Amino acid sequence: MHARIHNGSPTPCKGCLPEADYDSRISRMVEALSAYPEQCVDDKLYAHRISICKACPSLAYDNTCMHCGCFVAVRAKFKEKACPYPGQAKWTAVAEGQC
Repeated sequence: MHARIHNGSPTPCKGCLPEADYDSRISRMVEALSAYPEQCVDDKLYAHRISICKACPSLAYDNTCMHCGCFVAVRAKFKEKACPYPGQAKWTAVAEGQC
């Protein structure tokens, strides 16, 4: 089981929970965000961010970031969110400007 550190102690990632069939829930969350286009990146940038996450060694269960515990499909949709990879975020302004 993967765990993230939260307040100094390990907590299981959402994808590690026994009832972790989250694909439809995640899809619904991402779909619901379309009602707020001013807060979301465009589809091309979203796909770029997701491709980076899918290649990241810190992706657990194909949906959860091991650094922050978020569902990457949801986090990647928000303009104001950044990659939480320690030391150097993998979504960079330079790379995103090339999308």
